[in-house]
Amino acid sequence: MDAHEKTRYSDSELQEFKELITGKIRSSREELAALSQSLSNPNMNGTDDTSGAYKTLEDGSATLEKESINQLAARQRKFIDNLENALVRIENKTYGICRETGKLIPKERLRAVPHATLSMEAKLKQS
Repeated sequence: MDAHEKTRYSDSELQEFKELITGKIRSSREELAALSQSLSNPNMNGTDDTSGAYKTLEDGSATLEKESINQLAARQRKFIDNLENALVRIENKTYGICRETGKLIPKERLRAVPHATLSMEAKLKQS
């Protein structure tokens, strides 16, 4: 069978992607834990004894920082969900198949964006 006619990735190829994704999930969970840790421990800078006027500025920037950490954590959770969904597709042997065109998504794209469900061709049509 010609490589261009391939309709799905082989089990060994799927295993390679599974290892890649599992590693990404592990490191993403560590990052999420670090973000959660910094949210639950806001006074790591030791600014408790700062003067009143400066303290108000600190509180404002701490609030902004907390919001951006919350956004990062939310993005990280979504990324982990997407990676876990990709693992389900690997189990179903539907991983790497574009949901628009039904063609295989090139390995290079999947290595860069392992949770991709669209080929670049389909993604460009969307935008």
